[in-house]
Amino acid sequence: MKILLVEDDHETAAYVMRGLVEEGHTVDHSEHGSDGLVLASANEYDVLVIDRMLPGLDGLALVKTLRGAGSKAPVLFLTALGGVDDRVEGLEAGGDDYVIKPFAFSELNARINALARRPPLQKEERQLKIADLELDVISRTVKRAGQTIDLPPRQFKMLELLMRNQGRVLTRTMLLERVWDFHFDPKTSVVETNISRLRSAIDRKFKPKLLHTVRSIGYSLYEPD
Repeated sequence: MKILLVEDDHETAAYVMRGLVEEGHTVDHSEHGSDGLVLASANEYDVLVIDRMLPGLDGLALVKTLRGAGSKAPVLFLTALGGVDDRVEGLEAGGDDYVIKPFAFSELNARINALARRPPLQKEERQLKIADLELDVISRTVKRAGQTIDLPPRQFKMLELLMRNQGRVLTRTMLLERVWDFHFDPKTSVVETNISRLRSAIDRKFKPKLLHTVRSIGYSLYEPD
């Protein structure tokens, strides 16, 4: 497995690199966010392990830039910022997992392996459509009535999940698990906030309305009769 580690703490970087190499992985390392962005943009990695607080370009900005450029490489944030809001912020920026320092290498390695095992997207699933709303999984574009709609990574993922399950009700817990990879309730309004923003983006200027709230249960995307 080829891994990029962007970490400015020398002891942490040496510890992680030694462990990953012993596991048989190839590891590239950068201490600076801007240099890490160059490496991540110019090479194909199975997993990116990125610190939040970096010189030159912080980890959040690095990942947002990569996602904006279409990168789908799995990202694991490795950071001392362990608050719930910090984790939510990292995941909303486009991260796929979050490990808090101090950490056990065995857990870090297991999480990296889990990210690398995620199956690739199937070709037949590239185009999703409901009414005049279209989503392209590969180019990561969304259009309604021919108009391009720009969505941040988590809202894009939420819309993709809703479109793959059109007509079905997805609960708040299901969205937390599948979009944010939270297997606990973070006690925030992150789902409600992003649903509201997504509804504004895809429904406010268009008819019919496609994103529906099922009171006390969850949310569903469908074209009304």
